[in-house]
Parts: sequence; C-alpha cells; structure tokens
Amino acid sequence: MAEAPLVAVLAAGRATRFGGGKLEAMCAGKPLGRWAVEAVKAAGLAPGVIVTGPDGVSFAAGWTALVNPRPEEGLGSSLAIAARHALDGDAPALLVLLADMPLVTAAFLRDLAAAPAPTATRHPDGRPGVPALLDRDLIAAAAQSTSDRGAGPLLRGAAFLDAPAGTLRDVDIAADLDDVARLLALRDAIRPNAPSPARPRA
Repeated sequence: MAEAPLVAVLAAGRATRFGGGKLEAMCAGKPLGRWAVEAVKAAGLAPGVIVTGPDGVSFAAGWTALVNPRPEEGLGSSLAIAARHALDGDAPALLVLLADMPLVTAAFLRDLAAAPAPTATRHPDGRPGVPALLDRDLIAAAAQSTSDRGAGPLLRGAAFLDAPAGTLRDVDIAADLDDVARLLALRDAIRPNAPSPARPRA
C-alpha cells in the first residue's frame, strides 16, 4: 500500500476582489476555509500544512502553519513554500488543494490521494489543475515555482481525475459566497448517509 501523501492547503491569497477576509467569511455556518480542511479530515487524510498570509487563519487547528510573507506574488509562491516543506520532510507525494474551493468532496480527495502520482483534476475547460497529487519530481519543480498560476503549468503531463460536476467552483467575489452556501446547504440536506424518512405502513 502506497504511503499517504502530505496534504497542503493553500490559503495565503489576499482576496482583493472579495474585499479581504474571504477565508474567514461565514459560509453555510462556518468560515469558508474550514470546508476544505474538514474535507481532508473526512477523507481520512492526516492534517498537513496550510500556507497562510502573514495574518494566519483561525480554522486550521492541528495543521502546520507556514507563512507566505509575500502572498501578492501569487499561488506559485505559496506552492513553493509547501513543496520545500515536503522535500525537507521527505514526503512521498504532495496533495495540493485551495482553501477557497469548499465544494470539493472528501470522496474525491480520497480517490485522488490513492491515485498514482502525478494526477491532476481535469477542470471543465480541459486544463489540469488542483486539487492535484504531485510526485517527488514535481514537488522539486514546485519548490522553484514562481508562476502566479500555482500548480497548473507543472501538471501538463499528469494523469487526469474527473471531479463530480459543480464541485470545483471557487469563491472569488461576495456573490460567489452566497451561491456556494446554498449549494453546501443543499448537499448536506441530501447527503447519502442521511437517514431515509420512514415509510408509512400499508
């Protein structure tokens, strides 16, 4: 059985289009960023590293916080910080996801973690992206990343995994938050493990 990957949640964005404070904004009853870390836990994966801006986050107890002092340089700078930590710890693989994608499911993260690395999520436009599972070669490349597109440019040769429809939406502006909160509430209302209503006897 393959060794579990190190999980890295990237949470250092400045959220300028949102107006700041995006990951701490309440979404369906909890801070937006908490949905991603709870999906990791529900997938049976151990808390890993969360890359934050200088102000940190409130929702990642039990995770190793790594501070990106220059989040304005883009996702690549946060990915590089996580990758260097993975190299230092001799992690066999690195599973990367974003803190502002609350609809990503635990089941998908579980499947991705079990896939052969490197494996990327196929986005609706066909491009590879996160969540993604990086092997040691891509971790080393990511450690030198300066791209503001994060892992995307590194994943062109990776295998693809298709996420459930609609689960790759991120939160960019305040209106997105309201839409995503409705989708999360609906998902919880119809989740498969919810008890079925009792049927009346004939």
